[in-house]
Amino acid sequence: MSLDASGTPSWTAPMSDPQSPTVNTAPTRVPLRAFFDLLARERVFLVALAIGFFLSGVSSPYAPYAMWVGFAFAGYSAVANDSIQTIGTFIASNRHRPWWVLWLFMGGIFLATTAWSYVNYGGDVSFGRLGAKGFETAPTSFSFLQVAAPLVLLVLTRMRMPVSTTLLLLSGFTTQAEGITSVITKSLSGYVVALSCAMAVWLAAGPLMQRRFVGKAHPAWRVVQWCTSGALWSVWLQQDAANIAVYLPRSMSLLEVGAYALTIFGGLGLLFWQGGERIQRVVDEKSNVVDVRAAATIDLVYAVILYWFKEVSNVPMSTTWVFIGLLGGRELAMSLRGAAEGDRTVKHAMKLMGRDLLYATIGFIVALLLAAAVNPVVREGLFSR
Repeated sequence: MSLDASGTPSWTAPMSDPQSPTVNTAPTRVPLRAFFDLLARERVFLVALAIGFFLSGVSSPYAPYAMWVGFAFAGYSAVANDSIQTIGTFIASNRHRPWWVLWLFMGGIFLATTAWSYVNYGGDVSFGRLGAKGFETAPTSFSFLQVAAPLVLLVLTRMRMPVSTTLLLLSGFTTQAEGITSVITKSLSGYVVALSCAMAVWLAAGPLMQRRFVGKAHPAWRVVQWCTSGALWSVWLQQDAANIAVYLPRSMSLLEVGAYALTIFGGLGLLFWQGGERIQRVVDEKSNVVDVRAAATIDLVYAVILYWFKEVSNVPMSTTWVFIGLLGGRELAMSLRGAAEGDRTVKHAMKLMGRDLLYATIGFIVALLLAAAVNPVVREGLFSR
């Protein structure tokens, strides 16, 4: 290893035989500047990650502590990854507003939704989702990987992968293989339904929206968008709170639900202060999501789809798959009509869809492998046939 002109270390390959005329005798230098720059940019995240893994290892033998450590990690990582679904368009179209205003609005809805579930479901904050087959029993012991699983989710989030938090977090705790099979089936059907609905809506109503959604939006649209975003956030919580609460008792005491609510409320503040996690770019790169009218329409369609699935059954599902189906169908419909931002082609829309689907599939595979390593029920269900 040597230093280049700027003082950055680089590797120098061995010299070839100078007698051979067919081999380039110049040394090959592979600069390590990009690698060290990456470490410098991510040093805070990497230190926090290392501390998280250390806490996972220390707490995992002690269930009363492990459940709260795992919950705290799951709370931030799940909301950070899934923020693109529920508050992604809200953040993108309200960047001109103070972050704390957005935080207090969404945080207030979270507290109200949690209180509603706590009162009406006998101390359960998951709206009965954890009462589904295979998830009705709270864990009484934890392995290192169960506690550390949310940290894997944080890494994938940092890589901008829209991972299914439901599959990654819940699958490690299922007590019956049929439980995770039901989750997978419902999640994949959610992708198909969302893709189809989005294409139908934006192909049918797209021309009207293209004519109407021009110029500066009427101030009333801002009210509509905040209402639809708030409704979507509440419906999403009714689906995905199970991913966070899976570590905790199925029926909480008042003190426990207070700790649960304040932890998530604080994590939301951190998320809004950052302007969304890195995965926010998955939303930002789509067509016209900054326009308040487009953002309100996306949120409304998504909220209706999630509410419909919520009423179909109490089986948890991956809202990530629903969301990427929705955005993909919308982008494809707009491209087919020639209305996509910057005259994006159908090929470009298919590329975005394919990449999002690829990332979600990678997360799906990681989730199943992690669950198989942690949970013998999943391992037997996957490999015993």
